[in-house]
Amino acid sequence: MSEECRCSGSGFALGFLLGGALGASLALLFAPESGRRTRERLRDLAADARDKTMDVSDGLRNTAEDVLERGREVLKEKKSILSAAVQAGKEASQRERERLSSH
Repeated sequence: MSEECRCSGSGFALGFLLGGALGASLALLFAPESGRRTRERLRDLAADARDKTMDVSDGLRNTAEDVLERGREVLKEKKSILSAAVQAGKEASQRERERLSSH
């Protein structure tokens, strides 16, 4: 039986970034350099990873805010349409009652 992988694109991207960071860290640890230079490179790598993570996080936050705002607009629009339909239904019901009571 085949299994379907149900990973989101952002989950894949995060895993890819973390795997790359881990691989780069291991490569630095096993590289023939001084301890001070290795620590500096690890610090730089961690800062780069943090910056990229913040950029992705900001992008996701902005996208979520945009989607939320659009959802609010659609909800407001649909609420207005529904209110108009309910009002039309009430008016039609009242007219029908008046028509039936006049016969």
